[in-house]
Amino acid sequence: MRRTTRSLDSGSASDGKRGNLQSGVTLQDRYLVLGIIGSGGMSSVYKGRDLHFPNVTKLVAIKEMINTVTDPTMREMIVRNFERESDLLATLYHPSIPRIYDYFNHAESSFLVMEFIDGKDLEALLRETNSFMPEDQIISWAVELCDVLSYLHNHRPQPVIFRDMKPSNVMIDNHGHVRLIDFGIARIFQPGEKGTMIGTEGYSPPEQYRGEASPAGDIYALGATLHHLLSKRDPRAEAPFSFTERPIHEVNPNISPELEAVINVTLAYDPSDRYPSVEAFKQALLAAAKQTGVLETVITRTAIHKSNQIEELWSFECEDEIRGSPIVYKGMLLVGCYDNNLYALDAKTGKYLWKYATEGGIPSRPAAQDDIIFACSEDYRAYALTADQGQPVWSYYTEAPIRSSPVIYEGHLFFGSDDSHLHVVNIQTGQRAWRANATAPIRSTPLIANERVYFGCENGDFHCVDFRGENKWRFRAKRAITSSPILIDGILYFGSMDWTLYAVEADEGWQVWRFRMGRQSISTPTYAEGKIFTGCADGHIYAIDAKTSREIWRFHTEHQVTASPIIHEDSLYCGSVDGAMYCIEMRSGRLRWKFATDDSITGTAVIHNNILYFGSIDHRLYALLI
Repeated sequence: MRRTTRSLDSGSASDGKRGNLQSGVTLQDRYLVLGIIGSGGMSSVYKGRDLHFPNVTKLVAIKEMINTVTDPTMREMIVRNFERESDLLATLYHPSIPRIYDYFNHAESSFLVMEFIDGKDLEALLRETNSFMPEDQIISWAVELCDVLSYLHNHRPQPVIFRDMKPSNVMIDNHGHVRLIDFGIARIFQPGEKGTMIGTEGYSPPEQYRGEASPAGDIYALGATLHHLLSKRDPRAEAPFSFTERPIHEVNPNISPELEAVINVTLAYDPSDRYPSVEAFKQALLAAAKQTGVLETVITRTAIHKSNQIEELWSFECEDEIRGSPIVYKGMLLVGCYDNNLYALDAKTGKYLWKYATEGGIPSRPAAQDDIIFACSEDYRAYALTADQGQPVWSYYTEAPIRSSPVIYEGHLFFGSDDSHLHVVNIQTGQRAWRANATAPIRSTPLIANERVYFGCENGDFHCVDFRGENKWRFRAKRAITSSPILIDGILYFGSMDWTLYAVEADEGWQVWRFRMGRQSISTPTYAEGKIFTGCADGHIYAIDAKTSREIWRFHTEHQVTASPIIHEDSLYCGSVDGAMYCIEMRSGRLRWKFATDDSITGTAVIHNNILYFGSIDHRLYALLI
C-alpha cells in the first residue's frame, strides 16, 4: 500500500518545545506560567501554578492553541475543534483521564487548564530504556488502558472514540499508572459516519485512513502501541499495516507467545477479525498473564485503578450505629459510636488499636492535640485520653448530654452542651476556664475567629460571644440552628431547621442574605471557589453563590441529607440517609460515583492521603481509596 502522511500527525506533542508564552506570565490573574512542557502541531503545553491557592503549590497544565492560519473559515474551525476538546473533557470522569479546570480566551489565543500529571510519557520512557521493558509491566499498563478505553466506548449519552492512541499520548504518573492525554481529535462515535482522515501514521488502523472511526480502531492503535513498546520498533518508520511482517519475538525473545498472539489479533487488517470489544481485549490480556504466571503481579499493580467502581480498602464493624464524624491523627482513625465507645484504628489497614468506653453515645467528632484525644459523650462528660493507649487523663462534667463537637483553640477545649452553656476547658488540667450562658441547648460546633466564638442554639438563636463569655450580638432564626457555622471573608454561613441557609455579617450580626431550601437543614456548609455547598432534609445537596445567594446547581439523593459535604480537589463528597456516599463534580453538580452502605450515613466524612473515611448507621466504618 502506498505510504501517506496526508492529514496524519506523525509527530508528538513533546517532539519540539516552542510556545508563545514566557515563564512568569500570569493568565486571567490566576495562572502563573512556570515553563513550557512541549509543543507540536497547533498547540503548546505549559506547566503552571494556580494562584488561587496561595498557601500551597497547586500545579496545572495549560494547553494553548496556536492558531496561525490566516483563512477565517479555517481559523474558526480550529477554534471550534479546540472548544470541542474542552467540552468533551468536561464530561469525562475517570482516574486515567486528566481533570479539566478551566477554559478561556486570551490575546487571540485559546487556553485549556487541566490537571498537571507529574510523570513521563511512554515514548520518553522508551527512549530512556536500553533493554526491553518487562512483559508484566506492559500488560499492567495495557489493562489500565483497556479500562479507560472501555469507559470512553461505553460513555453515555454517546460513546467516545479516542482515535490517537500512541506512546506519546500515554503518561505514566509518579504512582506508575497510566494517564491518557491529548483528546484533541477524540470524537463522539456515530456508527456509519465518515470523517476526516486523521490520527497518527503507523498507529492508525486501515479504516481510519478512509475516515472511519470506531471502537475497533482504538483497539488496533492500542495493539500497535504495545507492539512498539515490546519490540522497540517505531511503526511510523515502517510501512503501514506491516506488523505481521515483523513479529515481536524476532527482536524481543523475552516476549511470551501468549501475549504476542493477543497483540496479533488486535492488529488484524479487517476490524471484524479483531476483538469485538476492548473489554474482550482486556480479558485476553489477563488470560495471557495467567498462562505465563504474572497474573498476580498484574492484578496487584492495577488494583487501585479500577474504572467502574470505587475501591473499598477496608471496613471495620462496631457494635452499634456510627452517627458522628471521624478524624485522622498521627496515623490513627478516631471515631465515636453509639455503643458508647471511642474507637482508635490504624488508618491504613483498619486494624483495631484501642477503644474507650463512656456511659453514653458519642454522636460528635473527636479532637486531638499533643498526643491527647478529646471526645464528648451523651453521658454529660468531656474526656481527655492518651493517644497511644486510650487511657483517661481527665474528664469534665456538664449538666446535660453533649452533642456538640469539641474545638481546640489556644490551649482550651470549646464545646456546647444541652445544658444551654458553651464550655471552655483547659486542655492540660480539665478545669473550666469560663462558660457562656446561652438560651437553649447547643448542638452546633462552635466557630472561633478574631477572639470571638460563634454558635447556634436549638431555639433558633445564633450567638456571638467574646473570650469572657459576654454576648456581643445575637441573631434570631425561626427554628433550631444545629448546623455549625463557617466564616468566609467576614460572612458567617449556617443552616437552620426553618428551611433556610443564612449569610450573616460576622462583626455585627446583620443578615446579608438568606436562601430558602425545600426542608430543614442541620448540615454544616462548606466553601470553595465562591460557592457555598450544603445538604438538606429535602434530599438535595445545594451549590449556592456565596455573594448573591443564587442557586448554581442542586443534586438529588434518595433521602434526607443530614451529613455535611466536604471538598477535595474538584470533587464534593457527602453521605445521605439513603445509605450512599456520593462523589459529585464540584463545579457542575454531576455525579461521579456513589458507594452504597447498608444504612443511613449521617456523619461527615474526612479525607487523608487520598483515602475517604466515614461511618454508617449499619455499624461500619469505611475507608475508600479515591
